[in-house]
Amino acid sequence: MPTDAAIEALLSAVKFDGNGLVPAIAQAREGGEVLMMAWMNRDSLIETLKTGRVTYWSRSRQSLWRKGDTSGHVQVLHELRVDCDGDTLLAIVDQTGAACHTGARTCFYRKVGETALDEAATFQPCGHDHG
Repeated sequence: MPTDAAIEALLSAVKFDGNGLVPAIAQAREGGEVLMMAWMNRDSLIETLKTGRVTYWSRSRQSLWRKGDTSGHVQVLHELRVDCDGDTLLAIVDQTGAACHTGARTCFYRKVGETALDEAATFQPCGHDHG
């Protein structure tokens, strides 16, 4: 777990938008697959760093959302990176189960084809919503 000083240094390096949010991309540690994109605010970023469990900000619920609390599809933080501009985060995670609320392993399962989207989901829906 990072020290409070390290957390403050990270927070000062992150460029939050006008709503106090920053995009966070989750990537699987094993295999490097891009799993999902969600938003973090200052509190969710601190919670993630202090607990090791990835926590996002739910814009629809206006509350912290710790991935896996309702679905069991937990993301454990392995490494956190900040991009060169400081306006996007990359969370390298150990993913348990599906990352997507649809039940797919990744939220990026829909391939854009010449005429339509190819819906090749890799997981059966789990019946849980964004938990």
